[in-house]
Amino acid sequence: MSEQREFQAEVSRLLDIVANALYTEKEIFLRELISNASDACDRLRYDAISNPDLVKGDTEFKIRVWFDTDARTLTVSDNGIGMNREELIKNLGTIAHSGTRELVKHLNGDKQKNSSLIGQFGVGFYSVFMIANKVEVLSKRAGDEKAWIWISDGHGAYTIDESLKDERGTTITMHMKDEAFEFLIEERLKNVIKKYSDHISFPIVIGEAKDAKAVNTASALWMRAKADITPEQYKEFYRGVAGTIQMDEPWMTLHWHAEGNFEYHNLLFIPSMKPFDLYDPRRHHGVKLYVKRVFITDGVEGLIPPFLRFMKGVVDSEDLPLNISRELLQSNPVVAKMSTAITRKILGELEDKAKNDIKDFESFWSLFGPVLKEGLYDAHQYRDQLCRVSRFYSSKADGLTSLDEYLSRMQEGQEHIYYLSAGSVESARNSPQLEAFRAKDVEVLFMTDTIDEFWLPIQNEYKQKKLKSITRGSPDLAKIKSDKAEEPKDEKAKAGVAGLLSQMKEILKDEVKDVTISERLVGSPVCLVAPETDMDIHMQRVLKKSQHYDGKHQHILEVNDKHPVIRKLVDLSSSPANAETLRETTLLLLDQARIVEGESLKDPAGFVKRLNNAIEKGLISA
Repeated sequence: MSEQREFQAEVSRLLDIVANALYTEKEIFLRELISNASDACDRLRYDAISNPDLVKGDTEFKIRVWFDTDARTLTVSDNGIGMNREELIKNLGTIAHSGTRELVKHLNGDKQKNSSLIGQFGVGFYSVFMIANKVEVLSKRAGDEKAWIWISDGHGAYTIDESLKDERGTTITMHMKDEAFEFLIEERLKNVIKKYSDHISFPIVIGEAKDAKAVNTASALWMRAKADITPEQYKEFYRGVAGTIQMDEPWMTLHWHAEGNFEYHNLLFIPSMKPFDLYDPRRHHGVKLYVKRVFITDGVEGLIPPFLRFMKGVVDSEDLPLNISRELLQSNPVVAKMSTAITRKILGELEDKAKNDIKDFESFWSLFGPVLKEGLYDAHQYRDQLCRVSRFYSSKADGLTSLDEYLSRMQEGQEHIYYLSAGSVESARNSPQLEAFRAKDVEVLFMTDTIDEFWLPIQNEYKQKKLKSITRGSPDLAKIKSDKAEEPKDEKAKAGVAGLLSQMKEILKDEVKDVTISERLVGSPVCLVAPETDMDIHMQRVLKKSQHYDGKHQHILEVNDKHPVIRKLVDLSSSPANAETLRETTLLLLDQARIVEGESLKDPAGFVKRLNNAIEKGLISA
């Protein structure tokens, strides 16, 4: 008996957007259906390795496309794995992936934005509703007795019922809209198949005749010589393997054949668009593993490292056994050796790109730089290559710079690679801790990604130069040559400053660890730094936000003894009558330093009161 069911709410929203002409290239529905049919054949071919009865009597996989102009229907059929009732409901009636569900939350009335968002996932089967007002999916799972039919007009509900089907696989019949009549013309169908699906490794035929010739080349694209493949073929293969309906292009294509102790073919892509779920901890890479042209699995752990999880494509091994399980793959030495070679190849290509096409590489880095830097934290064997590939903003360079470029610009006497951790490049550029470094023309790298706080303590140095935070401990600038003559020391003034520091320490004894003269300030009166043995201030803030870290840290307040405000305080500190003014100003300066560091104030009301009093006194004396 026919059962009517409602689409999941997220599916209904997707259908509404897709069906209402979101995409100008409606022909891509055929690419999506053929891609799904190819996956179904791939999966059955793999299952049949351990259970040959699944393909008994029908071992030649094929995808068929035919049309009926009188009935105004177009049909796509395969003899792949097929689906049972539960699989039809799961695959066609719901969105199983949490990342896609998150995507749907961001959809709105902006078609251009929606197109970009959906393109990061693809909508696969649902694209049929761009050209059809009714769709029938008849499917029989390999090895099952029963067949099932799924029917919908794409308007909120579908029916599912038991049916009859002699052969295994799936047959999709589309009742075409009037404006989609062009897809009931054989030449039009051939052109679309050649354009989008020529790389499919199963024959695609038009018509139901047994001797019909394949429209596509029907050979694995990754097995062909690069000279025989056009840029358009690479692009369409990427779109198919990436599972995206968006008409984007790969940022980089890597196609090579590895020989030696192990033999394997690779066709890998770096996307030109960031996946929506790039930072989802459950996300796997998009590289499919084949063995001797037989699809084994996708997203296998251990093949592509997590810091390259944005990669798409195919790796085809000649050495792995066809019947290897997913569990054994993760510990297989062949997979481990392939992984190392593939990763080094990708990083080598990125290194070349960074040197030879700086502008284009910067577009890649803006998308995937923070992910790539995760390898600096947890992939020791690739750390040297990743250091050479990594790029950073700095206090000198107009755009991104490399560590090697930084080394080439180091000043005479400079022993460290200096860096500043901050929430953004803008806040880093405005940091008072930069002042002395600018005065001595010493470059400082800006570390603005959360992952920076974790890999920097591990990396520690690059080419025998220590990586040093300018917001922790002494900046060690004394050895760096400077053209600016130092001011002669005034012993009387020195004694006055010492007296001021002593009083400030007493006032702030519960707030800071120490109050010291600063080597790093030029134009600002004060700043906060972390002790040499403590973690960086920005790191403390990151941990508090991301991991609810509640460690107790007292910072050091550094004082610029040449600043007019501090010099005035030195004068005031000599008389007990100014004790309250000294106390209020000291607290005001501490809060000022906290604000600059992005910290929350312990007593906002007290800060406002002290600030208003200072403004009032300034206006009265003006």
